Amino acid sequence: MTLANLTKTNQIATSANNWQGLIETYRPYLPVTEATPVVTLLEGNTPLIPVPAIAQRIGKEVKVYVKYDGLNPTGSFKDRGMTMAISKAKEAGAKAVICASTGNTSAAAAAYARRAGMRAFVVIPDGYVALGKLAQALLYGAEVIAIKGNFDDAFKIVREMSENYPVTLVNSVNPYRLQGQKTAAFEIVDILGDAPDWLCIPVGNAGNITAYWMGFNEYHQNKQCVRLPKMMGFQAAGAAPFISGQPVANPETVATAIRIGNPANWEKALKAQEASQGEFNPVTDEEILDAYRLLASEEGIFCEPASAASVAGLLKVKEKVPTGATIVCVLTGNGLKDPSSAIDYSVNETYTGIEANLADVAKVMGF
Repeated sequence: MTLANLTKTNQIATSANNWQGLIETYRPYLPVTEATPVVTLLEGNTPLIPVPAIAQRIGKEVKVYVKYDGLNPTGSFKDRGMTMAISKAKEAGAKAVICASTGNTSAAAAAYARRAGMRAFVVIPDGYVALGKLAQALLYGAEVIAIKGNFDDAFKIVREMSENYPVTLVNSVNPYRLQGQKTAAFEIVDILGDAPDWLCIPVGNAGNITAYWMGFNEYHQNKQCVRLPKMMGFQAAGAAPFISGQPVANPETVATAIRIGNPANWEKALKAQEASQGEFNPVTDEEILDAYRLLASEEGIFCEPASAASVAGLLKVKEKVPTGATIVCVLTGNGLKDPSSAIDYSVNETYTGIEANLADVAKVMGF
């Protein structure tokens, strides 16, 4: 290696290792001041990964990428919003925060709140939070309250709690949450050099689709990108209020992270879809699980089931994809969040009871 190449390599490594988190990186775009105590776990800077096996299934010379936000510190995109929400809560003097959660929000809220020295209360639907997420919240030190109800019931309680007691609500109705989450759009443009033609995204409480649209628009207004993407939102068929046009009283899906029947950001998400000339579409649990397995087995990317809704949706509407389009599918959470689903829905055989010798192992392998 030449001296010039070595110097360049060192510069790249130094730059990568000097990431200071979302707030410092995108400070001019965020509602913070020098007085804001930045609470960070160095979230963001997650990879935009090409997925050629998925692109091949669509054809039409498209380029498809996944924004793998499962590589944030607590394993989901929620960290983007939580660094902002907790920093601003600390700035305001809050001593405790509260959220309703299907899992990822509780993990992020607990991690950032405890780092800030605050109490974290999380209200979850009993029996409907994936094991990995519950384990995180508990170990981070959250005070977990499991109710006999669904996410929408939990959200109603925490909203009322924050209005009547000295606790700060950090669900996505907290405006600072969306401010942090919009930075994912900035990162996509920074890597691609422009916005994609389509952004495909899972939709549950609808904060993330709202935040991405906000981010793309702010970058566009500041001449950081030439175009704006179509926002293509995908809901689990059993929890699809945007498709039915009304809240779903008893949402059901294997994709627990988007098992929400009455999104808190309903109106904002509709405006994003309409302004971008995008669409909302449903995907079945079977389609979600097919995409979940496809991402892992052919692309080497392990996401949680809800994340795979973006890819499942893209494959479902592939006939509508323009020739030569650049598409980004958002993967919101890491597969390790939900290890039970990985085991329950794997189609690969596990060989058990094999004798501990070379011949028997080779025979199982087909040699």
